[in-house]
Amino acid sequence: MSGDARDGPPPFDRPFEGEDTKQRVYGAVLHAREPMTAAAIAEEAGCSEESARTHLSFYADLGIVIHHEGRPARYERNDDYFEWRRVNELAQNHTVEELQTRVSELTDQIDSYREEYDADTPAAVDVLAYPAADVDAVYADLGEWATAMEERHLHERARRKAAGSATPSHS
Repeated sequence: MSGDARDGPPPFDRPFEGEDTKQRVYGAVLHAREPMTAAAIAEEAGCSEESARTHLSFYADLGIVIHHEGRPARYERNDDYFEWRRVNELAQNHTVEELQTRVSELTDQIDSYREEYDADTPAAVDVLAYPAADVDAVYADLGEWATAMEERHLHERARRKAAGSATPSHS
């Protein structure tokens, strides 16, 4: 039946509906743009404040969440943890050569944007200097450029990690 809610993604206002409480708290923290109180996370996750605190404490112990002391305490996702996790995943799933190839491809893409926009970074580009008809395309390029820079950083870290773990240790 095409009107059935199971045919598509969950409603935008409740993206974790149907998940268990632990997953809903995790999702609420991942989607937060700034540190939030346990009460706000509980409301977002559709659970009790005490349940949210329990799961937040667990995630803080793992390093997934940063706990900020205060009244009230606030919680936020630990972006460093997710970067570390992504680097490890890349290093485990790709060879040093594959990672180096990807770093080279991303470097070429970044250099192409630098040349096209005569700037070192996307932030240095004045979008308003372009005709109104081109602004959307320029913003899209700048987004892709920033993504390429971030991906290159992650792939380079993964390449160094993989190269270091491939090197025999001299005990």
